[in-house]
Amino acid sequence: MDRSTNLDVEELKMTREQYILATQQNNLPRAENAQLYPVGIYGWRKRCLYFFVLLLLVTMIVNLAMTIWILKVMNFTVDGMGNLRVTKKGIRLEGISEFLLPLYVKEIHSRKDSPLVLQSDRNVTVNARNHMGQLTGQLTVGADAVEAQCKRFEVRASEDGRVLFSADEDEITIGAEKLKVTGTEGAVFGHSVETPHIRAEPSQDLRLESPTRSLIMEAPRGVQVSAAAGDFKAACRKELHLQSTEGEIFLNADTIRLGNLPTGSFSSSSPSSSHSRQTVYELCVCPNGKLYLSPAGAGSTCQSGSNICLWS
Repeated sequence: MDRSTNLDVEELKMTREQYILATQQNNLPRAENAQLYPVGIYGWRKRCLYFFVLLLLVTMIVNLAMTIWILKVMNFTVDGMGNLRVTKKGIRLEGISEFLLPLYVKEIHSRKDSPLVLQSDRNVTVNARNHMGQLTGQLTVGADAVEAQCKRFEVRASEDGRVLFSADEDEITIGAEKLKVTGTEGAVFGHSVETPHIRAEPSQDLRLESPTRSLIMEAPRGVQVSAAAGDFKAACRKELHLQSTEGEIFLNADTIRLGNLPTGSFSSSSPSSSHSRQTVYELCVCPNGKLYLSPAGAGSTCQSGSNICLWS
């Protein structure tokens, strides 16, 4: 036991000596020629850093000023920019707008109190395409003409939606109640015309004319020409033919007159007949169908060998 106590005392002495030595080493004076190293940025590096920070600050101020100026000039608001307003239904433009590139929209509407005007220095073209991008319809409004290219062109009435005019490759249909042509030369048709009714305006004449060729009216069930309150005249320069292949030609009137018929001669045996004025004639028919007048007598005065029949 005494031996262990002696060991503890020796260890305590050694620890005290080590502490004293360490304290003395820390209190030793430093060498006079020891070098000091400063910490930080000094000299031209510091000046460059301040210059770049100042340049960045000036750039930020210029950008901020330009942004505020652009917002002021373009009239940026929460709803849109200038005359452009973004609404729930789409985009609204007020005033005159110019588009330098193609415009792709679904619908274009104007305000209720103003019309919609599309204006261009050359022409205005509206194209319609399918899902494949192929052109299916085109409407071009130019300085010389308005052109429409499509499979079928229709003009409908605003009230009931009925077709007033339609055109395609096969036919042109006019669905209006009345077709009115106001030109001084009338309407010119290069080919046949099919219609159930042709009527002139009240107190106006209806005239069908072919200046250099013939005028033909055909109908499988008959052609009827009537004048309810006037005369019906048919005039020609050469010959007027009335022909019925299977039926008859029926003339029904109170008075039937055939003017400018040639008059044949007849020698009568009665001496007093030459002194009296002839007022009654007989209608004669030549074998070829020609009609002529012959002075009436007690009997028939028609002669098959009359000079009118011979020279006809």
